Amino acid sequence: MTKTAFIALVGRPNVGKSTLLNALLGEKVAIVSKKPQTTRNRITGILTKGEEQFVFLDTPGMHKPRTRLGDYMVKTAESTVGDADAAILVVEAREGVGDIEKNLIDRFRAQHLPAILVINKTDTFTPANIAATIAAYAAAFDFDAVIPISAKNGKGVETVLEECHRYLTESPFYFAEDEITDQPERQIVAEVIREKLLRTLKEEIPHGTAVVVEEFREEPKLLRIRAEIFCEKESHKGIIIGKNGSMLKKIGSYAREDLERFFGVQIFLDLWVKVKDNWRDSQTSLRNFGYRQE
Repeated sequence: MTKTAFIALVGRPNVGKSTLLNALLGEKVAIVSKKPQTTRNRITGILTKGEEQFVFLDTPGMHKPRTRLGDYMVKTAESTVGDADAAILVVEAREGVGDIEKNLIDRFRAQHLPAILVINKTDTFTPANIAATIAAYAAAFDFDAVIPISAKNGKGVETVLEECHRYLTESPFYFAEDEITDQPERQIVAEVIREKLLRTLKEEIPHGTAVVVEEFREEPKLLRIRAEIFCEKESHKGIIIGKNGSMLKKIGSYAREDLERFFGVQIFLDLWVKVKDNWRDSQTSLRNFGYRQE
């Protein structure tokens, strides 16, 4: 008898949802960085253990959108909550329950959606902060469990998984037992490159970048990839490339290391940088870059 559960990971930007997803799976399927709004699409992470299959749905951080890309990200998160059997609300131990969290809790209540509260980054807050956060959220909603964790360090992650067992229901598996994500290979490549942009570049520049994989060709013992990095300004293009191509080489080197680890073969990575003015507010560009509302 097999059992499955679809569980959405939700919360505001930069609280560690993607880090938690990777920790639950024991594999890196979602990119992470210290910059907010790193995740733009719904990322499906699949964990199959014996007769049980957990399907975790990582979502973009809920925020007040300022561009069409932001609108897309928020709608993606909202629709994911509607598709799930349960939710994990990820927060930090900050004062009170914020408006974003209140809106998510209202959605849980309206949909009769059970939820777990995960308080992340506990290694950076005091016990008093954590206790106050637990009390505030306990007053706001009847969570099935409240779990303080540090996803980065792996502390408490196994407890989160144990609590998720309550949401399993008898059902055939929706994914093959050896699958860990449903992302197409080209999307995985584009996301890894974008992660290196986020980690290497400063300030707002990486938020205005998109990556499109134009060539993905398997050869004997080699994977040949050509990708185009789009930015919004000519001045940004110069920064991404760097003096004598130094920055682009660094981004490519970091990306190639991760991709070779993921695919298990040698990677030839060819990166190009192009300018697409104001693409984050262009519906056509968003569709062309793969941001299509399901």
